[in-house]
Amino acid sequence: MLALIGTVPRVDSKIIHGEVLFRNGYVSIGSENLPIHRGFPAMIAAAAMVCMESGFPPPLAFTSGDIGLGDGSRRLYKYLKDRLTDLPAKALTFHYLMPDINWHNQIFWAIEERLEKPILIADAGFMYVAKMSGYAPSYDLFTPDIGELAFLADDMAPHPFYTRGFICHDENNVPSLISRAYQGRNASKVMIVKGEKDYICNEGEIMAIIEEPFIEPLEAIGGTGDTLTGIVSALVHGGYAIEEAAIMAARINRLAGELAKPTPGTQVSEIMRYIPRALSMALEKHILGGNYEKRTFNRR
Repeated sequence: MLALIGTVPRVDSKIIHGEVLFRNGYVSIGSENLPIHRGFPAMIAAAAMVCMESGFPPPLAFTSGDIGLGDGSRRLYKYLKDRLTDLPAKALTFHYLMPDINWHNQIFWAIEERLEKPILIADAGFMYVAKMSGYAPSYDLFTPDIGELAFLADDMAPHPFYTRGFICHDENNVPSLISRAYQGRNASKVMIVKGEKDYICNEGEIMAIIEEPFIEPLEAIGGTGDTLTGIVSALVHGGYAIEEAAIMAARINRLAGELAKPTPGTQVSEIMRYIPRALSMALEKHILGGNYEKRTFNRR
């Protein structure tokens, strides 16, 4: 089972959970429909699409509304703490919850009590709090953009707002930021660093750089990083090794963008319609991208 966890920006902080399905331009959690703009809905919709197209069991999602006050996040943290020990999920993907070290640690310790530890994936706010808590190396995959990577690389910053200025958010600086993040033990085992080029690294070593196709308008479209996290989560759920899933997901996300022929005004929901075709293309051609050799992606 793949469990997807995060908040949505709305006042109602009730807990919603259930199977995730994508249909008619909406993503549903159980009987609840959510509009797809960006953030958690975009992530879970992308994951559901890949699962549906690949014949994987649909993911489960757990969410609550939070408009930045933290009430929905705290309610979701408490709900999960009481259930994670018995939740039969082999992979857990966390999106944005209000960063709270105490609640993060309670969640993490509940996971540690399980007989079989799940694969842990973190994006957005949960990646922040994983680093702030000191448990980043216990995660299997982070999916930062370059600004978030700079925060991971700054071993003194308690929050992204306080990332020191000399640690540049520069595309040309990515390899050194990756090195700093691992040296400071502030990175997961594998990372996808999202940007004009997507860097896939494992324990500090850059394994692949995915830069084609490069679609400039995508840089202005919110939500494409969220779809990348959803795609890689679904592939890991389907049995692909994490590093292979990361490389495939980066290529699939770019192919979907290319097929959509986007403008800066394109919405991420329009791009997502092309994920099934991009997935098929990637599987047929075993694409790695860039200057890397093609190889077959074997499932574990």
